[in-house]
Amino acid sequence: MNSRGPYGVGVGTGVAAKGTPGHSRGMTMNERGLRWAMTAVVAGLVVSMTGCQQTAATGAAAEPSGDKGAVVAMEGQQQGAGSGGACVFVKPDGAQKFGHVGWGFRITGTNRWVYGAVENPSGKLYTPPGGDIGAWHAEGTYARMLSDMSRDANYPGRSEHPYSRYRCTGSASGDVPAARAMIREVEERGFLVGRDPKTGKLSSWDCLDATYDVLKAYRTQRLTRAAKLSIPNVWVELLWGWSDKTLKPR
Repeated sequence: MNSRGPYGVGVGTGVAAKGTPGHSRGMTMNERGLRWAMTAVVAGLVVSMTGCQQTAATGAAAEPSGDKGAVVAMEGQQQGAGSGGACVFVKPDGAQKFGHVGWGFRITGTNRWVYGAVENPSGKLYTPPGGDIGAWHAEGTYARMLSDMSRDANYPGRSEHPYSRYRCTGSASGDVPAARAMIREVEERGFLVGRDPKTGKLSSWDCLDATYDVLKAYRTQRLTRAAKLSIPNVWVELLWGWSDKTLKPR
């Protein structure tokens, strides 16, 4: 499988598994590679049918801030001019329980956040660039972001499983213009889990790709790499040093 492979990777590594030279229990390198590829395709199809498609408390709003990822009271507290932060929102039961994710990042030095997701409500395996993939983004305070995500306020249609978990980290700075540019890109590039019709290679442009690409563009600190076709619920567990909280409707 290609590098981002939830389904042909050593689970929990975030890195695609590779064949080893020679034979292993009578299996050649080509046979091993074919087995990984078949596993990736089958698992990818399962996830993509609902992946990034719909298939549970914290009290006062708190905001990640600073280069050590400390969580501080948000409203009314002044932050340094360079202070940034990022969050990943999770629907653990999404995509046949493989998970679904969305993102949020702080407009540095303010109490404003930009947040969004690629929801793919149709559940299609492939939507060409420019097609409807249920992409959205919004802007508001940290408390507003948590409220919107907990209720799926911007979901395109009827939501049955709002985001119920979120993980956040602080950052000494953040590249807001680059992150905004990436939002525009992910909202227009379509949706894919499986074989790219142009290249013939296994790849993805799904909810996790969108989340990772936006937060990478923001230059989020401690952002674990997400290889193509990674399992959202596995990747979320690899965000070392991020806070981890339950999100209830508010």
